[in-house]
Amino acid sequence: YSSEMIQVCLFPPFLTIPEVLKSLPEDVPVACGAQDGYFEDRGAFTGEVSMDMVKAVGCSHVLAGHSERRHIFGESNEIVAKKLAKALEAGLKAVLCFGETLDERESGKTLAVAREQLESAFSGLEKDKGCGIILAYEPVWAIGTGKNARPEDAQEVCGFAAKMAEEHFGTHPKIPVLYGGSVKESNALDLLSQHDIDGALVGGASLKADSFLGIYENYRTISV
Repeated sequence: YSSEMIQVCLFPPFLTIPEVLKSLPEDVPVACGAQDGYFEDRGAFTGEVSMDMVKAVGCSHVLAGHSERRHIFGESNEIVAKKLAKALEAGLKAVLCFGETLDERESGKTLAVAREQLESAFSGLEKDKGCGIILAYEPVWAIGTGKNARPEDAQEVCGFAAKMAEEHFGTHPKIPVLYGGSVKESNALDLLSQHDIDGALVGGASLKADSFLGIYENYRTISV
């Protein structure tokens, strides 16, 4: 990698996306994505935003299966799979989130949960759809808690996910795997130095520019 290959994508609240896009200078290579999108194009789905709407507002990316969508709004693996497929159909880059709860980790089910979530999402997708997918491992117990997985534990799961993606979609292009879970400037270097962690899905630390830039600069040091 080189520093020029580092990709940055912002995921602001939906109503602010037009203003965010307008505020980005044309010479700044920063993309914009939506935090969610629905899997139906039209119909009586009050309050939902279709993937075509996400695309039309100017987004290039969308999150699918974020842990808060799964656990607060009850989105099943099947719903996440539908959202992923619809996002790819709309021409969006989809960031597919997956990860285990604390109970699942303590029960030794981390990789089993990852397999179940990823197999469900990948099922039915043609091999050529892999080029539109970015994976993001976010252990639920580490999100917004200040806790984070040890680098070697994050590497184990991200490596497992990378292998699953390779088995389903092939090796070209390689599907990136991000880590998300209380990523901050102080731990970013250790996490991003792992072999199968290609980037970060940053939550709370992205709300302060200095903190986010610190993570970016850490990544630059290992991407040159």
